[in-house]
Amino acid sequence: MKKFLLITGFLIFPLVFHAQILGKTGLQKFSGYFDFYYDQKEDKIYLEVKELDSEFLYVNSLARGLGSNDIGLDRGQLGQERIVKFKRAGNKLLMVQPNQNYRAVTTNLMEKNSVEEAFAQSVLFGFKIEDEKDDRFVIDLTPFLIQDAHGVANILKDKNEGDYKLDGSKSALELARTKSFPLNSEFEAIITFSGRARGRNIRSVAPTNDVITVNMHHSFVKLPDDGYKPREFDPRSGMIFINFMDYATPVHDPIMKRYITRHRLEKKNPNSAVSEAKEPIVYYLDPGTPEPVRSALLDGAKWWNQAYEAIGFKDAFQVKMLPEGADPLDCRYNVIQWVHRSTRGWSYGASVVDPRTGEIIKGHVSLGSLRIRQDFLIAQALLNKPFAERDDNYQPMLEMALARIRQLSAHEVGHTLGFTHNFASSVNDRASVMDYPHPMVTEKGGEISFDGAYDTGIGEWDKVTVAYAYSDFVEGTNEHAELNKILDKASSDGLRFISDSDARAAGGAHAYAHLWDNGKNAGGELKRLLKVRKIAISNFSKDNIRNGDPFSMLEDVFVHLYFFHRYQAEATTKMIGGLDYNYAVKGDGDLIVKPLDSKDQKSALEAILLTLDPEHLAIPENILRLFPPRAYGYNRTRESFQSETGVAFDPLSAASTASEFTLDFLLHPERANRLFQQQTLESGQLSLDDVLRTLIENSFQKKYKESYLQEVQHMVNVNLLNHIMDLAVNDKAYFQVNAIAYAALEDVERKLTGNLEPQSYSRHYKHIIDQFKENPDKFKMVRAPKIPDGSPIGTDLCNFN
Repeated sequence: MKKFLLITGFLIFPLVFHAQILGKTGLQKFSGYFDFYYDQKEDKIYLEVKELDSEFLYVNSLARGLGSNDIGLDRGQLGQERIVKFKRAGNKLLMVQPNQNYRAVTTNLMEKNSVEEAFAQSVLFGFKIEDEKDDRFVIDLTPFLIQDAHGVANILKDKNEGDYKLDGSKSALELARTKSFPLNSEFEAIITFSGRARGRNIRSVAPTNDVITVNMHHSFVKLPDDGYKPREFDPRSGMIFINFMDYATPVHDPIMKRYITRHRLEKKNPNSAVSEAKEPIVYYLDPGTPEPVRSALLDGAKWWNQAYEAIGFKDAFQVKMLPEGADPLDCRYNVIQWVHRSTRGWSYGASVVDPRTGEIIKGHVSLGSLRIRQDFLIAQALLNKPFAERDDNYQPMLEMALARIRQLSAHEVGHTLGFTHNFASSVNDRASVMDYPHPMVTEKGGEISFDGAYDTGIGEWDKVTVAYAYSDFVEGTNEHAELNKILDKASSDGLRFISDSDARAAGGAHAYAHLWDNGKNAGGELKRLLKVRKIAISNFSKDNIRNGDPFSMLEDVFVHLYFFHRYQAEATTKMIGGLDYNYAVKGDGDLIVKPLDSKDQKSALEAILLTLDPEHLAIPENILRLFPPRAYGYNRTRESFQSETGVAFDPLSAASTASEFTLDFLLHPERANRLFQQQTLESGQLSLDDVLRTLIENSFQKKYKESYLQEVQHMVNVNLLNHIMDLAVNDKAYFQVNAIAYAALEDVERKLTGNLEPQSYSRHYKHIIDQFKENPDKFKMVRAPKIPDGSPIGTDLCNFN
């Protein structure tokens, strides 16, 4: 049997007939995987069920979304895939979802039944049997299709956007996108919700915010045949995986089974070093994507064929335009979709996966259309007077933004091929497109260069993951041994793989895995990046916007330059109290875990201090004179500098925000705990005492003759004081860490005692400390204005950005 995914399919066109089975006339019949009938007079679909207890895949998705990244209900968003079957119960057919999390993979039917009966199943819907004949049953599918299958009302309620209920009087079937093919049947409905809007997000995107209409799509898909062989998951492989408990497992083996997710791919000639695929993996681009973005997305997605060629496949991965009239949610197509929202947000790659085996049936990429505009603004901020001579000099910025779009296309497609993030690729010269890349900009003769800002092809680690997932081994090969060889070679080549939780700055501890960073050493790169930033700031002028643009727009360009170092600073804080480790397995010989060397931690702290230095934090006065109060119609947004001076631009709050960003990560209680623990186990390590003492010496004891710089220093001081007090009472910190922070507070107080003249701020600092000592339980962190959004706004979705 041909594999489901790659069948281009054909549509059996609707025809008018006399439905004997229903006793009605004038119904349209759609023939395919499921035959069904449409009654236009009643706007109903009747489904014919030919086989009871026959499992198939049910997938719900959102064909028309809300357009708000914060709410998260996007056009093309996949819902949950579920294996289901129809079971008769009296005068009903029940749609039953068996429990795939607990199984017995065995030929012993009684053993299978014992596990099935031990765990709950789910009945998703009950249908009255409208007619039956020759073991065929007809049910009214309409109530199933016109329901809130995607959980829209609950999502809106959970996000405090309002209370909504499905309004059946304003809902209907969408016949234009309801079709049936040999191996899948696709249904769609227009679903309306009525209620009362509460949140600003729903008000910003709905034309009438008490009535919201979306389209929900439902796919009934024939399960793939048993020709696919699951491949075991290895934590070193960089693969996304499914897992379940197999109660047929012998006691001496692990009961939890893990299989990687991947498309089915086989060579036509498995004995040949290079062979075409029996059926290539084909991705289709949304034709609604405009140029030049369209070409950039096609180019970036095609990079993956380099990795498939490296394992002996010829043209096994292809990217084409979606055929005219094809539905992006049709399960026969892997799709790259260009998604519009009212605000900038995350892109993501999702997949429809066979829960039994991990076989990917459909990959679906959603790319936020506003992302490219952020990269354009970053480039606009970095360049020296791009609009000094003419206003159409946008090509340098556009080229950098398109370079990022190519990488983003490859990244999100990678998720749908089965690959997770690799945030350790920066230390290997950008070895993976599955990292979050920061533009690698350089300085040449006092000018900023974008040469090599983003990578231009697949990385060496990406070739490893493709080899692990998609290598087609000759029959009789010891697959487990060959897969180990792939991973062992990657390790011997110095390639690293570290994924999400280990790389996130707040709780992550890995010293060489970070988001939005560059370079082998985060601290060294931070120092270099601050020099680039300084040059770009010295070049910044009114000519960074076009003639006729309000100067308020200049401020919105500059914000990307001022905080340009933020993620490299975040990465550098992770070196302090950081660990070096691998997802090691017994026998692989890789490093298991060790603290980062004290010398490297101290070097990182030295780099971090630069981000707290008023020389870096103070916006030059010549630039401040270019930032008037916001122009009418150009209000501040969450992507703007925030102000505590009303309509005026607030440089002191900008400095406070930037310094608090560093201190939030540097003095995170989990990092403080690690610092204490490392120094306890190894006396030569950087200690929490060292960090706090160094911070105090470089803040409260620093003085500037220039009043502007001194006031910036006071903004840093008060932030540091708040963070030390927070660490002294934080219930997530060790008792010992609380005590060390409290001692540091007393150290600050001692240093202030000799400087209590009325005109100084020392008295007020001491007053804050005294108040804290009197009522530590009532302490509440005083926050600087929130840092403008840098990463895509909102929450990571599905397989992340």
